[in-house]
Amino acid sequence: MSTNIKIAWRNLWRNKRRTLITVASIFFGVLLSAYMTSMQEGSYEKMVDMVVKYYSGYMQVHHENYWESKSINDTFEDTPELRQSILDHLEVDFVIPRLESFALASSEELTKGVLVMGIEPESENRLTSLKGNVNQGSYLQANDQGLLVGEGLANYLHLGVNDTLVMISQGYHGISAAGKYPIRGIIKHASPQLNKMIVYMTLPNSQDFFSTGNRLTSLVVNITDTNLLNRSLKQLRADLKPPYSIMSWQEMSPEMVQQIESDRAGGIIMKAVLYIVIGFGILGTIMMMIAERRREFGVMIAIGMQRIKLGAILFYETLFIGMIGALSGLLVSIPILMIQAQNPIPLTGQAAQVMDDYGFEPYMFFSLTPSVFWHQALTVFIITMVIAIYPIISANRMKLINALHA
Repeated sequence: MSTNIKIAWRNLWRNKRRTLITVASIFFGVLLSAYMTSMQEGSYEKMVDMVVKYYSGYMQVHHENYWESKSINDTFEDTPELRQSILDHLEVDFVIPRLESFALASSEELTKGVLVMGIEPESENRLTSLKGNVNQGSYLQANDQGLLVGEGLANYLHLGVNDTLVMISQGYHGISAAGKYPIRGIIKHASPQLNKMIVYMTLPNSQDFFSTGNRLTSLVVNITDTNLLNRSLKQLRADLKPPYSIMSWQEMSPEMVQQIESDRAGGIIMKAVLYIVIGFGILGTIMMMIAERRREFGVMIAIGMQRIKLGAILFYETLFIGMIGALSGLLVSIPILMIQAQNPIPLTGQAAQVMDDYGFEPYMFFSLTPSVFWHQALTVFIITMVIAIYPIISANRMKLINALHA
Protein backbone atom coordinates (compact mmCIF):
# COMPACT_ATOMS: atom_id res chain seq x y z
CA MET A 1 0.00 0.00 0.00
CA SER A 2 2.84 2.41 0.83
CA THR A 3 4.29 1.85 -2.65
CA ASN A 4 0.95 2.69 -4.26
CA ILE A 5 0.72 5.87 -2.22
CA LYS A 6 4.25 6.95 -3.20
CA ILE A 7 3.56 6.29 -6.90
CA ALA A 8 0.25 8.20 -6.69
CA TRP A 9 1.95 11.19 -5.03
CA ARG A 10 4.71 11.30 -7.65
CA ASN A 11 2.18 10.96 -10.49
CA LEU A 12 0.39 14.08 -9.24
CA TRP A 13 3.41 16.29 -9.85
CA ARG A 14 4.39 14.84 -13.22
CA ASN A 15 1.78 17.18 -14.68
CA LYS A 16 1.63 20.07 -12.25
CA ARG A 17 -0.71 22.17 -14.35
CA ARG A 18 -3.40 19.47 -14.49
CA THR A 19 -3.10 18.80 -10.76
CA LEU A 20 -3.26 22.49 -9.84
CA ILE A 21 -6.33 23.04 -12.03
CA THR A 22 -8.16 20.21 -10.25
CA VAL A 23 -7.01 21.39 -6.81
CA ALA A 24 -8.10 24.96 -7.69
CA SER A 25 -11.63 23.82 -8.54
CA ILE A 26 -11.94 22.13 -5.13
CA PHE A 27 -10.24 25.08 -3.37
CA PHE A 28 -12.66 27.65 -4.79
CA GLY A 29 -15.60 25.35 -4.13
CA VAL A 30 -14.74 25.17 -0.42
CA LEU A 31 -13.98 28.90 -0.25
CA LEU A 32 -17.21 30.00 -1.97
CA SER A 33 -19.47 27.61 -0.05
CA ALA A 34 -17.85 28.62 3.28
CA TYR A 35 -18.23 32.31 2.42
CA MET A 36 -21.88 31.87 1.46
CA THR A 37 -22.68 29.80 4.56
CA SER A 38 -20.84 32.21 6.88
CA MET A 39 -22.79 35.17 5.51
CA GLN A 40 -26.07 33.29 5.83
CA GLU A 41 -25.41 32.06 9.38
CA GLY A 42 -24.10 35.50 10.37
CA SER A 43 -27.43 37.09 9.45
CA TYR A 44 -29.28 34.44 11.49
CA GLU A 45 -27.04 35.01 14.50
CA LYS A 46 -27.72 38.75 14.30
CA MET A 47 -31.47 38.14 14.15
CA VAL A 48 -31.33 35.86 17.18
CA ASP A 49 -29.06 38.29 18.99
CA MET A 50 -31.56 41.09 18.46
CA VAL A 51 -34.44 39.03 19.85
CA VAL A 52 -32.41 37.71 22.79
CA LYS A 53 -30.47 40.84 23.64
CA TYR A 54 -33.17 43.46 23.21
CA TYR A 55 -36.19 41.68 24.58
CA SER A 56 -36.69 38.02 25.41
CA GLY A 57 -33.35 36.74 26.72
CA TYR A 58 -32.52 33.08 26.15
CA MET A 59 -35.23 31.81 28.52
CA GLN A 60 -38.05 33.24 30.60
CA VAL A 61 -39.85 31.96 33.66
CA HIS A 62 -43.60 32.77 33.74
CA HIS A 63 -46.73 31.77 35.52
CA GLU A 64 -48.02 28.68 33.71
CA ASN A 65 -51.01 30.61 32.28
CA TYR A 66 -49.26 33.86 31.42
CA TRP A 67 -48.05 33.19 27.88
CA GLU A 68 -51.57 32.35 26.71
CA SER A 69 -53.41 35.11 28.55
CA LYS A 70 -50.73 37.86 28.69
CA SER A 71 -52.74 39.05 31.67
CA ILE A 72 -51.22 40.83 34.64
CA ASN A 73 -53.43 38.61 36.81
CA ASP A 74 -51.28 35.61 35.82
CA THR A 75 -48.19 36.75 37.69
CA PHE A 76 -46.10 35.08 40.37
CA GLU A 77 -44.48 36.09 43.65
CA ASP A 78 -40.85 37.19 43.39
CA THR A 79 -38.92 35.36 46.10
CA PRO A 80 -35.17 35.05 46.82
CA GLU A 81 -35.60 31.26 46.94
CA LEU A 82 -36.97 31.18 43.39
CA ARG A 83 -34.14 33.29 42.01
CA GLN A 84 -31.53 31.26 43.85
CA SER A 85 -32.94 27.96 42.61
CA ILE A 86 -32.41 29.23 39.06
CA LEU A 87 -28.95 30.67 39.74
CA ASP A 88 -27.85 27.36 41.29
CA HIS A 89 -27.59 25.96 37.75
CA LEU A 90 -24.00 26.34 36.55
CA GLU A 91 -25.00 27.40 33.02
CA VAL A 92 -27.09 30.33 34.29
CA ASP A 93 -25.26 33.65 34.20
CA PHE A 94 -27.84 36.03 35.70
CA VAL A 95 -31.58 36.51 36.19
CA ILE A 96 -33.54 39.68 35.39
CA PRO A 97 -37.02 40.42 36.85
CA ARG A 98 -39.70 42.15 34.78
CA LEU A 99 -43.30 43.27 35.12
CA GLU A 100 -45.00 43.84 31.76
CA SER A 101 -48.44 45.04 30.85
CA PHE A 102 -50.25 47.48 28.58
CA ALA A 103 -51.57 50.96 29.21
CA LEU A 104 -53.04 53.95 27.43
CA ALA A 105 -50.53 56.82 27.37
CA SER A 106 -51.55 60.38 26.65
CA SER A 107 -50.14 63.86 26.30
CA GLU A 108 -52.61 66.71 25.92
CA GLU A 109 -55.01 65.51 23.18
CA LEU A 110 -52.83 62.67 21.86
CA THR A 111 -53.15 59.07 23.09
CA LYS A 112 -51.49 55.77 22.20
CA GLY A 113 -51.41 52.21 23.48
CA VAL A 114 -48.04 51.39 25.05
CA LEU A 115 -46.16 48.45 26.48
CA VAL A 116 -45.13 49.24 30.05
CA MET A 117 -42.11 47.32 31.30
CA GLY A 118 -41.02 47.45 34.91
CA ILE A 119 -37.29 46.74 35.24
CA GLU A 120 -34.36 46.81 37.60
CA PRO A 121 -32.24 49.39 35.69
CA GLU A 122 -28.80 47.93 36.37
CA SER A 123 -29.85 44.31 35.87
CA GLU A 124 -31.70 45.12 32.65
CA ASN A 125 -28.70 47.01 31.31
CA ARG A 126 -26.55 43.85 31.62
CA LEU A 127 -28.66 42.15 28.97
CA THR A 128 -30.10 44.87 26.74
CA SER A 129 -27.49 47.65 27.12
CA LEU A 130 -30.37 50.12 27.41
CA LYS A 131 -28.17 52.77 28.95
CA GLY A 132 -26.18 53.06 25.73
CA ASN A 133 -29.38 53.62 23.72
CA VAL A 134 -30.42 56.75 25.61
CA ASN A 135 -30.04 59.59 23.13
CA GLN A 136 -31.76 62.28 25.21
CA GLY A 137 -31.84 62.75 28.97
CA SER A 138 -30.51 60.14 31.37
CA TYR A 139 -30.96 56.50 32.28
CA LEU A 140 -33.19 55.39 35.15
CA GLN A 141 -31.82 55.17 38.68
CA ALA A 142 -32.64 52.37 41.12
CA ASN A 143 -35.68 54.03 42.77
CA ASP A 144 -36.50 56.51 40.01
CA GLN A 145 -40.10 57.70 39.73
CA GLY A 146 -39.62 58.75 36.11
CA LEU A 147 -39.82 56.95 32.75
CA LEU A 148 -37.80 56.02 29.72
CA VAL A 149 -39.82 56.17 26.49
CA GLY A 150 -39.08 55.03 22.95
CA GLU A 151 -38.10 57.69 20.45
CA GLY A 152 -40.98 56.86 18.10
CA LEU A 153 -43.49 57.11 20.95
CA ALA A 154 -42.02 60.42 22.15
CA ASN A 155 -42.23 61.86 18.63
CA TYR A 156 -45.85 60.73 18.23
CA LEU A 157 -46.91 62.28 21.55
CA HIS A 158 -44.70 65.38 21.04
CA LEU A 159 -42.87 64.74 24.30
CA GLY A 160 -39.36 65.57 25.42
CA VAL A 161 -37.18 65.12 28.49
CA ASN A 162 -38.84 66.39 31.71
CA ASP A 163 -42.29 66.45 30.10
CA THR A 164 -45.10 64.55 31.82
CA LEU A 165 -46.70 61.36 30.49
CA VAL A 166 -50.15 60.33 31.73
CA MET A 167 -50.95 56.61 31.78
CA ILE A 168 -54.21 54.78 32.44
CA SER A 169 -54.57 51.00 32.67
CA GLN A 170 -56.11 48.11 34.57
CA GLY A 171 -54.03 46.74 37.40
CA TYR A 172 -53.92 43.47 39.30
CA HIS A 173 -57.38 41.85 39.63
CA GLY A 174 -59.16 44.81 37.99
CA ILE A 175 -57.79 47.59 40.18
CA SER A 176 -57.72 50.94 38.38
CA ALA A 177 -54.22 52.09 37.46
CA ALA A 178 -53.49 55.73 36.69
CA GLY A 179 -50.56 58.04 37.14
CA LYS A 180 -48.52 60.99 35.87
CA TYR A 181 -44.78 60.48 35.40
CA PRO A 182 -41.89 62.69 34.30
CA ILE A 183 -39.80 61.54 31.35
CA ARG A 184 -36.16 61.04 32.37
CA GLY A 185 -34.85 59.93 29.01
CA ILE A 186 -35.68 58.99 25.44
CA ILE A 187 -34.18 55.84 23.91
CA LYS A 188 -33.79 54.65 20.35
CA HIS A 189 -34.79 51.01 20.66
CA ALA A 190 -33.33 48.50 18.21
CA SER A 191 -36.79 47.09 17.48
CA PRO A 192 -38.87 49.49 15.33
CA GLN A 193 -42.13 48.17 16.85
CA LEU A 194 -40.96 48.58 20.44
CA ASN A 195 -39.46 51.98 19.61
CA LYS A 196 -42.99 53.22 18.87
CA MET A 197 -44.66 51.83 21.99
CA ILE A 198 -42.19 51.06 24.80
CA VAL A 199 -42.23 52.70 28.23
CA TYR A 200 -39.72 51.64 30.90
CA MET A 201 -40.30 52.15 34.62
CA THR A 202 -38.37 50.94 37.61
CA LEU A 203 -39.76 47.67 38.94
CA PRO A 204 -41.06 49.11 42.28
CA ASN A 205 -42.69 51.99 40.41
CA SER A 206 -44.46 49.64 37.98
CA GLN A 207 -45.56 47.32 40.80
CA ASP A 208 -47.06 50.32 42.55
CA PHE A 209 -48.75 51.51 39.33
CA PHE A 210 -50.36 48.12 38.62
CA SER A 211 -50.93 47.34 42.33
CA THR A 212 -49.27 43.93 42.04
CA GLY A 213 -47.25 44.01 45.23
CA ASN A 214 -44.09 41.91 44.95
CA ARG A 215 -45.21 40.09 41.79
CA LEU A 216 -43.60 39.63 38.36
CA THR A 217 -44.72 38.59 34.90
CA SER A 218 -41.33 37.07 34.05
CA LEU A 219 -37.80 36.28 35.12
CA VAL A 220 -35.42 36.52 32.17
CA VAL A 221 -32.72 33.84 32.39
CA ASN A 222 -29.39 34.45 30.65
CA ILE A 223 -26.87 31.63 30.18
CA THR A 224 -23.10 31.61 29.79
CA ASP A 225 -23.00 29.48 26.63
CA THR A 226 -25.73 29.38 23.97
CA ASN A 227 -24.71 25.80 23.11
CA LEU A 228 -25.95 24.75 26.55
CA LEU A 229 -29.44 26.20 26.04
CA ASN A 230 -31.29 22.92 25.48
CA ARG A 231 -29.60 21.22 28.42
CA SER A 232 -30.28 24.17 30.73
CA LEU A 233 -33.90 24.34 29.61
CA LYS A 234 -34.40 20.64 30.32
CA GLN A 235 -32.85 20.90 33.79
CA LEU A 236 -34.83 24.00 34.74
CA ARG A 237 -38.08 22.41 33.59
CA ALA A 238 -37.34 19.44 35.83
CA ASP A 239 -36.69 21.73 38.82
CA LEU A 240 -39.41 24.36 38.39
CA LYS A 241 -42.79 22.95 39.30
CA PRO A 242 -46.24 24.52 38.65
CA PRO A 243 -47.39 27.27 38.82
CA TYR A 244 -44.09 28.14 37.09
CA SER A 245 -43.25 27.43 33.46
CA ILE A 246 -40.10 28.16 31.50
CA MET A 247 -39.81 28.88 27.77
CA SER A 248 -36.87 29.26 25.40
CA TRP A 249 -36.55 32.14 22.95
CA GLN A 250 -37.48 29.75 20.11
CA GLU A 251 -40.83 29.01 21.79
CA MET A 252 -41.47 32.69 22.41
CA SER A 253 -40.53 33.70 18.84
CA PRO A 254 -41.74 30.85 16.60
CA GLU A 255 -42.13 33.24 13.64
CA MET A 256 -38.42 34.00 13.65
CA VAL A 257 -37.52 30.31 13.90
CA GLN A 258 -39.74 29.57 10.88
CA GLN A 259 -38.23 32.47 8.96
CA ILE A 260 -34.69 31.23 9.64
CA GLU A 261 -35.55 27.63 8.72
CA SER A 262 -37.24 28.61 5.45
CA ASP A 263 -34.35 30.88 4.51
CA ARG A 264 -31.85 28.17 5.43
CA ALA A 265 -33.71 25.74 3.15
CA GLY A 266 -33.30 28.22 0.29
CA GLY A 267 -29.60 28.45 1.11
CA ILE A 268 -29.29 24.66 0.97
CA ILE A 269 -30.71 24.69 -2.56
CA MET A 270 -28.21 27.38 -3.61
CA LYS A 271 -25.32 25.41 -2.11
CA ALA A 272 -26.58 22.22 -3.75
CA VAL A 273 -26.37 23.96 -7.14
CA LEU A 274 -22.85 25.14 -6.25
CA TYR A 275 -21.82 21.62 -5.21
CA ILE A 276 -23.19 20.19 -8.47
CA VAL A 277 -21.12 22.69 -10.46
CA ILE A 278 -18.06 21.83 -8.37
CA GLY A 279 -18.69 18.11 -8.78
CA PHE A 280 -18.95 18.30 -12.56
CA GLY A 281 -15.85 20.49 -12.69
CA ILE A 282 -13.83 17.91 -10.74
CA LEU A 283 -15.30 15.04 -12.78
CA GLY A 284 -14.43 16.77 -16.06
CA THR A 285 -10.83 17.27 -14.92
CA ILE A 286 -10.52 13.64 -13.77
CA MET A 287 -11.96 12.39 -17.09
CA MET A 288 -9.45 14.57 -18.96
CA MET A 289 -6.66 13.11 -16.84
CA ILE A 290 -7.76 9.53 -17.60
CA ALA A 291 -8.06 10.27 -21.34
CA GLU A 292 -4.61 11.89 -21.52
CA ARG A 293 -2.95 8.97 -19.72
CA ARG A 294 -4.80 6.18 -21.49
CA ARG A 295 -1.70 4.95 -23.39
CA GLU A 296 0.35 5.14 -20.19
CA PHE A 297 -2.17 2.93 -18.40
CA GLY A 298 -2.20 0.47 -21.31
CA VAL A 299 1.59 0.11 -21.19
CA MET A 300 1.54 -0.41 -17.41
CA ILE A 301 -1.07 -3.17 -17.71
CA ALA A 302 0.83 -4.75 -20.65
CA ILE A 303 4.04 -5.10 -18.62
CA GLY A 304 2.19 -6.83 -15.80
CA MET A 305 0.59 -4.29 -13.46
CA GLN A 306 -2.66 -5.58 -12.00
CA ARG A 307 -5.75 -3.53 -12.83
CA ILE A 308 -6.72 -3.47 -9.14
CA LYS A 309 -3.36 -1.92 -8.26
CA LEU A 310 -3.70 0.63 -11.06
CA GLY A 311 -7.19 1.51 -9.84
CA ALA A 312 -5.83 1.94 -6.29
CA ILE A 313 -3.11 4.32 -7.53
CA LEU A 314 -5.68 6.42 -9.39
CA PHE A 315 -7.91 6.44 -6.31
CA TYR A 316 -5.04 7.70 -4.15
CA GLU A 317 -4.27 10.39 -6.72
CA THR A 318 -7.86 11.66 -6.54
CA LEU A 319 -7.76 11.35 -2.74
CA PHE A 320 -4.65 13.53 -2.54
CA ILE A 321 -6.17 16.09 -4.90
CA GLY A 322 -9.32 16.22 -2.75
CA MET A 323 -7.34 16.55 0.48
CA ILE A 324 -5.09 19.30 -0.86
CA GLY A 325 -8.03 21.25 -2.33
CA ALA A 326 -10.25 20.91 0.76
CA LEU A 327 -7.49 21.74 3.27
CA SER A 328 -6.20 24.72 1.27
CA GLY A 329 -9.75 26.04 0.90
CA LEU A 330 -10.27 25.60 4.63
CA LEU A 331 -7.00 27.30 5.59
CA VAL A 332 -7.63 30.29 3.31
CA SER A 333 -11.32 30.72 4.20
CA ILE A 334 -10.64 30.94 7.97
CA PRO A 335 -8.55 34.16 7.94
CA ILE A 336 -10.71 35.74 5.22
CA LEU A 337 -13.90 35.15 7.20
CA MET A 338 -12.24 36.24 10.45
CA ILE A 339 -11.47 39.57 8.78
CA GLN A 340 -15.02 39.79 7.40
CA ALA A 341 -16.50 38.99 10.82
CA GLN A 342 -14.56 41.92 12.29
CA ASN A 343 -15.46 44.16 9.34
CA PRO A 344 -19.07 43.50 8.21
CA ILE A 345 -19.99 44.66 4.72
CA PRO A 346 -22.01 47.93 4.94
CA LEU A 347 -25.20 48.17 2.91
CA THR A 348 -26.32 51.36 1.22
CA GLY A 349 -29.38 52.77 -0.50
CA GLN A 350 -32.70 50.96 -0.43
CA ALA A 351 -31.24 47.74 0.99
CA ALA A 352 -29.91 49.66 4.02
CA GLN A 353 -33.29 51.35 4.49
CA VAL A 354 -35.12 48.02 4.46
CA MET A 355 -32.72 46.57 7.03
CA ASP A 356 -33.12 49.65 9.22
CA ASP A 357 -36.93 49.46 9.00
CA TYR A 358 -36.82 45.90 10.30
CA GLY A 359 -34.58 46.89 13.17
CA PHE A 360 -31.35 45.39 11.84
CA GLU A 361 -28.06 47.16 11.41
CA PRO A 362 -27.44 47.81 7.67
CA TYR A 363 -24.54 45.37 7.39
CA MET A 364 -23.87 41.89 6.05
CA PHE A 365 -22.57 39.95 9.04
CA PHE A 366 -20.44 36.80 8.98
CA SER A 367 -20.38 33.83 11.33
CA LEU A 368 -17.28 32.05 12.64
CA THR A 369 -19.13 28.96 13.86
CA PRO A 370 -16.77 25.96 13.32
CA SER A 371 -19.41 24.05 11.34
CA VAL A 372 -19.33 26.82 8.70
CA PHE A 373 -15.82 25.69 7.77
CA TRP A 374 -15.61 21.95 8.27
CA HIS A 375 -19.07 21.19 6.84
CA GLN A 376 -18.08 22.72 3.50
CA ALA A 377 -14.64 21.11 3.40
CA LEU A 378 -16.11 17.71 4.32
CA THR A 379 -18.91 17.99 1.74
CA VAL A 380 -16.56 18.88 -1.12
CA PHE A 381 -14.13 16.16 -0.02
CA ILE A 382 -16.94 13.56 -0.04
CA ILE A 383 -17.95 14.70 -3.54
CA THR A 384 -14.33 14.20 -4.62
CA MET A 385 -14.25 10.71 -3.10
CA VAL A 386 -17.43 9.74 -4.93
CA ILE A 387 -15.87 10.97 -8.19
CA ALA A 388 -12.75 8.90 -7.34
CA ILE A 389 -14.78 5.79 -8.14
CA TYR A 390 -14.68 6.75 -11.83
CA PRO A 391 -10.91 6.15 -12.34
CA ILE A 392 -11.21 2.73 -10.68
CA ILE A 393 -14.06 1.74 -13.00
CA SER A 394 -12.13 3.08 -16.01
CA ALA A 395 -9.03 1.05 -15.10
CA ASN A 396 -11.03 -2.16 -14.73
CA ARG A 397 -12.98 -1.68 -17.98
CA MET A 398 -10.06 -0.47 -20.07
CA LYS A 399 -9.43 -2.50 -23.25
CA LEU A 400 -5.70 -3.09 -23.54
CA ILE A 401 -5.46 -2.99 -27.36
CA ASN A 402 -7.38 0.30 -27.60
CA ALA A 403 -5.32 1.81 -24.79
CA LEU A 404 -2.01 0.92 -26.45
CA HIS A 405 -3.13 2.55 -29.71
CA ALA A 406 -4.45 5.70 -27.96
